[in-house]
Amino acid sequence: MPANTADTVQTAAEDAKAAAASIADAVSQLASQAEANFTEAAKRLERVVTEGVEQLRTQSGAYTDTAGERVDEAQRYLTERVREKPLMAAGAALGLGVLIGLLLAGGRTR
Repeated sequence: MPANTADTVQTAAEDAKAAAASIADAVSQLASQAEANFTEAAKRLERVVTEGVEQLRTQSGAYTDTAGERVDEAQRYLTERVREKPLMAAGAALGLGVLIGLLLAGGRTR
């Protein structure tokens, strides 16, 4: 092999090594950047989920309070009506009990 060809091959090999090292550095940087991006995306997702859960807790608390108020109102209304007309309330309860009993035993009577 002439000296010129050996030098050319040597230079090409060194250029290839340098290019490979440059590519390895670029891949390493891309991998680091991708890892940082995934970490940031995971943090954002965690923050969004946490905020969503907190919002659901707040809303469910409001709905629970509203439902509790409605039940309290219904209880007061019923209590007032029973106190106003106790015999009518007892009759209505008895009639409702008989009706429910008949519905439950509907297919069992002979």
